[in-house]
Amino acid sequence: MTEPTARRLGGRYEVRSPIGRGGMAEVHLGFDTRLSRVVAIKMLRTDLARDAVFQARFRREAQSAASLNHPNIVAVYDTGEEAVLGADGRTVPVPYIVMEYVEGHTVKDLLADGTPVPIDEAVEITSGVLSALEYAHSAHLVHRDIKPGNVMLTTQGKVKVMDFGIARALTDSQATMTQTNAVVGTAQYLSPEQARGEQVDTRSDLYSTGVLLFELLTGRPPFKGDSAVAVAYQHVQQLPPTPSSIAPDVPEPLDRIVMKALAKDREDRYPNASAMKADLIRLSQGAQVNAPATAVWAQTLQPPTDATRTMAAPPLPSAPTVPVQRPTRPTRPPQEAPVALADTNQEDQDPPSMTKRIVLIVVLVLAAVALAVGTWYAFGSDAGQSHSNEFVAVPDVSGKTQAEAKTALETAGFKVELSDAVPHDTIPVDMVAQTDPAAGVEVEKGKTVKIHLSSGPSSVTVPTNLVGLTPDEAKAAVEAAGLTWEVSTDKVVSDSVEEGKIVKTNPSPGQKVKAGTKVVAYLSSGTDKVTVPDVAGMTQEQARKALETENLTVGNVITQNHPSAPAGKIIESHPAAGESAKKGDQVEIVVSDGHVTIPTGLVGAQRAQVEQALKDLGLTVTITEVDNPAAAGTVLAMSTAEGSVVAQRASVSVTVSKGPRANSPQSAH
Repeated sequence: MTEPTARRLGGRYEVRSPIGRGGMAEVHLGFDTRLSRVVAIKMLRTDLARDAVFQARFRREAQSAASLNHPNIVAVYDTGEEAVLGADGRTVPVPYIVMEYVEGHTVKDLLADGTPVPIDEAVEITSGVLSALEYAHSAHLVHRDIKPGNVMLTTQGKVKVMDFGIARALTDSQATMTQTNAVVGTAQYLSPEQARGEQVDTRSDLYSTGVLLFELLTGRPPFKGDSAVAVAYQHVQQLPPTPSSIAPDVPEPLDRIVMKALAKDREDRYPNASAMKADLIRLSQGAQVNAPATAVWAQTLQPPTDATRTMAAPPLPSAPTVPVQRPTRPTRPPQEAPVALADTNQEDQDPPSMTKRIVLIVVLVLAAVALAVGTWYAFGSDAGQSHSNEFVAVPDVSGKTQAEAKTALETAGFKVELSDAVPHDTIPVDMVAQTDPAAGVEVEKGKTVKIHLSSGPSSVTVPTNLVGLTPDEAKAAVEAAGLTWEVSTDKVVSDSVEEGKIVKTNPSPGQKVKAGTKVVAYLSSGTDKVTVPDVAGMTQEQARKALETENLTVGNVITQNHPSAPAGKIIESHPAAGESAKKGDQVEIVVSDGHVTIPTGLVGAQRAQVEQALKDLGLTVTITEVDNPAAAGTVLAMSTAEGSVVAQRASVSVTVSKGPRANSPQSAH
C-alpha cells in the first residue's frame, strides 16, 4: 500500500515519512496538529482492511490497547479509519492507529548481527517486557505477538512494548504463522498452543517472552527451519536447547528460568508475568530461583529422531491452481504386517511416538494448505464472490436526526445500527455526528452501517465569571457547561475575595477542556493582613492578649531606659502601632526597665540647661551654689556621674559657681 506523505488523517494527523514496514502495516512519522506533538501512525494493508470482521476486531482491540497506561507500553493515542483507493479502483476504509512516537531502536535491530547482549542487559530488557505484560494481563489483554520487533529500547534505555491489541486482531483474522508472506517470521516466537491453533491465554505471552530471552542470551532463537510450519512443528514437539549450550557464560539458574518459560504444557510454565519477573529479580540478587532443574524437561519430552526431524519441515504451499487432494493413509489387509515407512529392515511395528508425529505433520500440512487456499481466494482470486457484489458509497448523514439518517441509509441499501455517542464540536447533541464506515466509503450493499450521535462538544470552555461567586453559584455555572464540580478542602488567602467565596479554579476560567472534565474550586480564606494594635503603656501580658486578638504573636522583647514609662510597661512595638502585618507574624516589643541614664556633657554647661535636662528625665534636681573663679551659673559637679544609670525620679545634686568673690584679686582686675 502506498500512501501520500503530505495528507491528513481524520483532519488532524499529518502523515509524514515512512519509518517502518511489516507484513501487516506501514508505520509513518506523523504530527498531531491539534496537540502539536510528533506521533507514529500505523496503517493496515488495504487487502486486510477489506475484511469487515478484521476491521471490527481491530477496532475493539485497539480501543483496549488505548486504555493501557504503563511506562513499559507504547501508548495508543487514537484510532480511526481513512478511505483509501485500492488497486481495483474501489475505496476501502483502512484502519489506522496513532501511537506514541518513541525515539530509539527495536530489540530486533539490537540482535541483527546475531551477537548476544550482556546477561544483565538481557535480564533488564526481559523484566521490562514482563512488567508490561503484568499490567496488560491484569486488564485481560493478551499480546499474542511478543517478539524482538515489537520491543523498543528508547534512547534513555527504557523498554517499550508495542502493538498491544493489534496482535490479537491479526490472529482472529486468520493471520497465523501459515499466511502467505504475512507473519512467517513470527513463527519463531509462537507458543505450542498458537502453533496448534488452540485458544491462547496469558501464559502464551510468557512462552514468547522466554523465546525472546533465549535469543537475547544466545543471539539466535531456539528453533530454526526452512518454513514457518517447520519452526512451528519444533515448538510443538522438540525440546529447546539450554541457552548455556550455545553461550557457555549463561549461568545455570538462568537456564532454568528460560526452560520453565518454554515448557510445552502451559500448566508447567510460570503462572503469570509477575512470577517470572520475580525469578529474574531473585537471579539478579543472587538468590535461589524457583524454576526447576533443566533435566526435568528432558523427562517430559524426548528429542525427535533424524527421520522425524527430516520430515518436520515441509515447505509452505503457494496459492494453489488445482483442487487440493487430501492425502490418504495406506490401508493394510487384515492380519498382515504393517508397511514400513522408510526402511525395509525396520521392525514390524512403528513406534507410537513416530505415529503421533506423522499424524501431526499431516495435520499441519493440511492446515497450511487450507489457509493458503482461503487467503488466495479471499485476497487474490478474481473469481471471489465479493467482486460480483454491488458496492455503493455510504451517504453523508452527518447533522441529520437519527430518523433521517436511518431513512437515507436504508434507501441506499444498508442495514442501520445505533452505536455509541461521540463528541463533536459543531454538531448538536443527539444529531448524527458520523457513521462507521465513514461517509463516501464504498461498502457492499446489505452490510450494516453504524451511526454515532453527537454527545456535544469534545471541548468546552471553563466559565470565566467564577471568581467571587459562592460555591453553589459556581457549581451551577460549571455543570451547565458540561463539566463536573469539586470543592477543594485547601483554602487560599485573598485580599480581594471575601472569605468563603471562589478565589480560583483548576482548570482556570476561560481554559478549553474536554467535556466532563472535573473543575476543582478553591475558596478564599479572606485576607491575611491585620493592623498592629497600640500596646504602648501596657504590660507584657496585656500586650500579648491584644496581639493574639489580631492573630499576631509576641516576638523579641527588648528592655530599654525610659524617662517616663514605668518599669515593665511597653514603650513601643515593631511594626509600630497602626502599621500592617500578616496574620501569624511576630511583633517585637520594647519594655521600660524603670531607669534613666545621666547624659554626658552636663558638667561645664550652664545651670539652666543642665537643670532642664535632668528634669526631663524625671529626676529631682538640688542646686548648690559656691564661690568659684568660674563664670557664674557654670555647673561645676554633679552627685551622680555622667553616663550613670539611676532609677526614675532619683535625686541629683548639682554644684553651680556663683562666680569670683568681690574682694578677690580677679575682681580687682
